[in-house]
Amino acid sequence: MAILKPFAAVRPKPELAAQICELPYDVMSSDEARVMAEGKPLSFLHVSKPEIDLPAGTDLYSPEVYAKGAENFQKLISQGALKQDAKPNFYLYRQIMGGHAQVGLVAAASCEEYLANIIKKHELTRVDKEDDRVRHIEALNSQTGPVFLTYRAVAAFDEFVAKKIAETPAVDFTGKDGVRHTSWTIAEPLDIAFVEMQFAQIPFLYIADGHHRSAAAARVFKSRNGAGHSGQFLTVIFPHNQMQILPYNRVLKDLNGLTPAELLNKLEEVFKIVRMGTPTPTAKHEFGLFLNGKWHTLTFKAQLTRTDDPIEKLDVTLLQKNVLAPVFGIDDPRTSKKINFVGGIRGTAELEKLVNSGEYACAFSMFPTSIEDLMEIADAGGIMPPKSTWFEPKLRDAMFCHMI
Repeated sequence: MAILKPFAAVRPKPELAAQICELPYDVMSSDEARVMAEGKPLSFLHVSKPEIDLPAGTDLYSPEVYAKGAENFQKLISQGALKQDAKPNFYLYRQIMGGHAQVGLVAAASCEEYLANIIKKHELTRVDKEDDRVRHIEALNSQTGPVFLTYRAVAAFDEFVAKKIAETPAVDFTGKDGVRHTSWTIAEPLDIAFVEMQFAQIPFLYIADGHHRSAAAARVFKSRNGAGHSGQFLTVIFPHNQMQILPYNRVLKDLNGLTPAELLNKLEEVFKIVRMGTPTPTAKHEFGLFLNGKWHTLTFKAQLTRTDDPIEKLDVTLLQKNVLAPVFGIDDPRTSKKINFVGGIRGTAELEKLVNSGEYACAFSMFPTSIEDLMEIADAGGIMPPKSTWFEPKLRDAMFCHMI
């Protein structure tokens, strides 16, 4: 069962939400954050990327950075730009990006259930990135970046949500990137009880995005040993059939000593190749290859995809095992300097730009990993290869903050 609790969120003043709420800390560099926050004193980047208010070159992990984040967070609260609700509530958070809409439940999830794997993982975490989030949570005494969870959709809860979002929202704004963010408050005791009951019947939740944030939240919980901690962490939970996963494309620095013609000959051993193909794959096991100013469509030969192993049948696994390692000499994509990854939000035009610039020799466009694949792997206790999924739209920091 999934134990979810209402909480008294710290939220932006509705008319200031567009000025305050920002993309997550880990989708931009410090330099990009400085530019984005310039002339915007209310921007939450002053909290999530506080090094932008310190001299350039400051160590990102110095105590001064976390202290500055806490100072800026308290400043937003003391100014009234952020305010904590008087009592615990659940919330709904809808995002509309182009023709795609998704509505998630904002709730406090259980750290103990995370540790017990009722909240399932599919990625490895890095200790240094966990340490960073632990120190940020401890400095602020708050989780300001939600963990993005999913669950297998339930019709009765879908109907409840549909009725609620027909009501007047608490916050409604459109970001500069065109993504619309809207929230509603679930405050009635009967509604709160209904939400808790619905999720008590859901056996598992799945982390879509936010493995380091959730791992850090659990570490803070364990370190406090129940003292001065709610035992919960901040999440937004979407039904699986509303999730939008974009591809995570690959760009390669060189052809590993091969000419373009030799590369295509080698690839014909594992792919059916359509020369002069299209940039965007249309099905699983299909890829686009941008090489010498042209797109080629590659489809894995059927014998290579016959497996019941949920990890082995992933396109990212098949590409690594049959192409990147043996043809390009990339044995570990986590550490190799010969490969880079480009989120699908940037489109295939970005791949063309990177290759045409001469910085990279070729690019592979991918078909998105499915949410069903993610859940199957998590259910089996497996770990997905690096850079398997890119979720969009991204949850905005400061829409909801959870004081621990």
